[in-house]
Amino acid sequence: MAHDIVNEVPSITLARTAARAADDKKGGDVVVFAVGDVLAITEYFVITSASNRRLVRSLVDEIEQAVKVAHGRSPLRIEGATEQQWVLIDFGDVVVHVFSDEIRAYYEIERLYRDVPKVDWRADDTPSAGDSEPVTSSE
Repeated sequence: MAHDIVNEVPSITLARTAARAADDKKGGDVVVFAVGDVLAITEYFVITSASNRRLVRSLVDEIEQAVKVAHGRSPLRIEGATEQQWVLIDFGDVVVHVFSDEIRAYYEIERLYRDVPKVDWRADDTPSAGDSEPVTSSE
């Protein structure tokens, strides 16, 4: 494998970093879903939204920077940055969705994953044996 072991960080830790960065930058209704059991392409979805396109861009920049500083990782790709209505930041094991409020309400992405466990992204990142089940509920 061509993975750089130095930059290996647990997926949950990266997801929490992204969620906290979104929250710090005033992202709306931040939620993290553990989607690994239902999607083969990623482990976690981080979802947040903003009231306008400028704030969408600011959230994307903040999340990208926070993950880079904390974990030395850059996104594999970013989609939707030009339109700034639904930006997807793909870190591979974690995918961050930054929506405008209107687009988030329209697509209702959380409804699609309502049976998937939500992650307590405010929890401590101290590694533990139980870190493989970092969920709060499957509301």
